[in-house]
Order: sequence, then C-alpha cells, then structure tokens
Amino acid sequence: MTKKLISTLRHNRVVPLVQSDSPDTALKISEALLEGGLDVLEVVLRTDAALDCLEAIAKEFPKAHVGAGTVLSADQSKAVIRRGATFIVSPGLDPASVDVAKEAAIPILPGISTATELQSAWNMGLRTVKLFPASVVGGPKMLKALSSVFRDVEFMPTGGVNPANLKEHLAIPAVLACGGSWLTPKDAIEAGDFGAITKLAKDAIAIANS
Repeated sequence: MTKKLISTLRHNRVVPLVQSDSPDTALKISEALLEGGLDVLEVVLRTDAALDCLEAIAKEFPKAHVGAGTVLSADQSKAVIRRGATFIVSPGLDPASVDVAKEAAIPILPGISTATELQSAWNMGLRTVKLFPASVVGGPKMLKALSSVFRDVEFMPTGGVNPANLKEHLAIPAVLACGGSWLTPKDAIEAGDFGAITKLAKDAIAIANS
C-alpha cells in the first residue's frame, strides 16, 4: 500500500483536504475531486462527523486512496483505521501514532517543522513526512535546507500552499506532493458549487504538470 500511495502521489502531486460535518456533503466533495483527477483524499478530523465522513468516502470510493488528516493520538489513529483510512497524516510527530500505523502496515506522514523533529522521524524509520505549517516555517527555503541534509526524505508541505506558490514548492526535488485546503473552498461547498471544486482540481494538476 505504501508503494502504491507514493506512486499515486508522485503522479498527482496534490492532496486535497476534505472537511465536512455531513457525510452526504463529504461524498459530493470527494466525487468532485475525483472527477477533477485527484484520487488521494485526506479527510481531516476537524468536525464531530469527521469519522462518519471518512467511513462513507472509503466505502463509496474504494478505488481512491482515502486517508485521515489532523490525527492527534494513537486512539484517533486506531479509530481512523477502523473506519477505512489507508493512510494517516498528522500535524506533528507522535511516536505512539507512528507505532499504530506501523502495526497496521499503513503509511503515516507526520508533521515536522524543525530539523530536530525530522531527525526523530528519520530515526523512527520514516522517509516521508509533512512540513507543517509550511508557509510559517520557511516554505521552499526550509524544504531546500532540510532536504540537503536528509537526502533520502520526501516531503508533503501543507499550510499556506496555494495555486500561486504550488509550482515553486513542486520544483524542489524532495517534494513528493503538496497538501492544501484551497481545493475545497468553504464558500463553494456552502453554495453547492461542486463543479468549482472539480475545476480547482484540474487546475492544480495542470500547474503540477506544467
């Protein structure tokens, strides 16, 4: 599963965040993203219904890579795995969550923002991490600095990545993909304009391929 996910990320290079307090709406968001060509979806645990949304998406779109984001603890890691998550993304580096993911044999991309945190992740055997919040901790300059030392690590910067700077991030060889909430804008979701989400997905892929 890890190799398949990494291969898909290397192809699409963009990971949209799916956030909703309604499984039905979450399904519509996911369908719009899939129609736009993005089939790695990160369902973030930022609403009370997030686990229900995750489970609904995983069941409805079994061919997609459906993971869970904003996972904060080992208990949450176990919960998202039970609900069908095929990968885990967290804002920080939690050793207990890493252990849960390893035991379940699914990928985990923990968030790091310093060389010390990255060195800890590296010594846990992790070679793919999330730089978060990317725009706050140095963005492309930080990625270049870290990748010059940790030469076998790939990054998924998230936080402040947008269409204006996506290409700059992806131009760095160590960047596997970028995560972003700009692909699922709240105003479009509230207006039921899921076609706008499909267009944003297609535009992101075009930028990544340019």
